[in-house]
Amino acid sequence: MAALSPPPPGPTFVLRGTQSPVNTLHFGPPSQALGSPLLFSGSQSGLVHIWSLQTRRTVATLNGHGGQGVTWLKTLPQGHQLLSQGRDLRLCLWDLAEGRNTILDEVQLDSVGFCKSSILAWGQLCWMLAVPGKGNSEVQILEMPSKTSVCTLKPEADAKPGMPMCLGLWQINSSPRPLLLAGYEDGSVTLWDISERKVCSRIACHEEPVMGLDFDSQKAKGVSGSAGKVLAVWSLDGQQSLQVCKTQELTNPGIAEVTIRPDHKLLATAGWDYRIRVFHWRTMKPLAVLAFHSASVYCVAFATDGLLAAGSKDQRISIWSLYPCP
Repeated sequence: MAALSPPPPGPTFVLRGTQSPVNTLHFGPPSQALGSPLLFSGSQSGLVHIWSLQTRRTVATLNGHGGQGVTWLKTLPQGHQLLSQGRDLRLCLWDLAEGRNTILDEVQLDSVGFCKSSILAWGQLCWMLAVPGKGNSEVQILEMPSKTSVCTLKPEADAKPGMPMCLGLWQINSSPRPLLLAGYEDGSVTLWDISERKVCSRIACHEEPVMGLDFDSQKAKGVSGSAGKVLAVWSLDGQQSLQVCKTQELTNPGIAEVTIRPDHKLLATAGWDYRIRVFHWRTMKPLAVLAFHSASVYCVAFATDGLLAAGSKDQRISIWSLYPCP
C-alpha cells in the first residue's frame, strides 16, 4: 500500500479573548512603542484588538465603533496610524504613537454593505482612499487626509453589477495613474482607470457575489473568491484587459477572503466551511487544507515573514507557520 501523506500541522498558537467573531485581520509594521510584531483584529462587537505575537496577549483595545462590527483594518505607511472601518458607517483614523490610542479623524461612509475600503499610499503623508459610495453600484475615491473628493466611479447605465463587495487600489510601477479593481454583487470583476473615470475592462468570473480579491502587480495576475465554490485566477495584459486564465473548484461553497503572501509564493483562502486552504500561487496547486476552527473562517492575513493568521466566527485567531519565507 502507498504511504499516506501526513496530516497538515496544527496552528503554531491560538489567540483567544476577542469574545466575539473575528471579522478582519491585519499585520502591522514593527512598532518600538508596542513591541513587535503586531497583529490587529477587528471583531463583530466593534472592538479592535492589538496583539503582541511575542507575549501572545493584547497590548491595547480600541473601542471606536459603538458596538458595530469592524470590517476592515489597515496601517498607514508611517506605521503608527491605523484605519478601522465599521458597520456604524464610520472609518476612523487612529493615532497609536507613544502608547496613544486616540481617534485623529474620521470619514462618514454612505454604504451599509460589507465592502471593505482600500488605500493606495503616495508617500508618508498622503494617500488615496476608495470606499463604497452612496449609490447602489458606486465607489467613492478620496484624497487623504484632506478628504477631498477625487471622483465617483459609476458603472454605465446599462450595466447592473449590484453593490461593490471588495476593492483593491494599485498602480503599475512605471505609471503614476491609479487603478482600481472592484468585485461586484453580480460576480464580476472590473478594472477602473481613476484618472479617466472609466472602465478599462470587466470580466464575469463568478455566478455568486465576489467576496474577496487580491492582485499581484509583479505578475499582473489576480484572484477572486465568491459565495460559490470557484476560485478565479485572472490576468491583466498590456492593454489593461482582464482575462480569466484559470478556475479552481473547491469542495464547499463560500470563500470569505483571499490573500497572496507578500513574497508572491502562496495564496490562502478563508472558507465558510471552517477551513483555511493554501495554494501555490504560480501553479494553483493545492498545498494544505487547515482544519482547526469550529465555525466559518472570515479572514486570513499574511505577515511579511510568512506567518499566516486566520480569524473565525468561533472567536479564535489561529497563527500558522507554513512553508516559511526563504
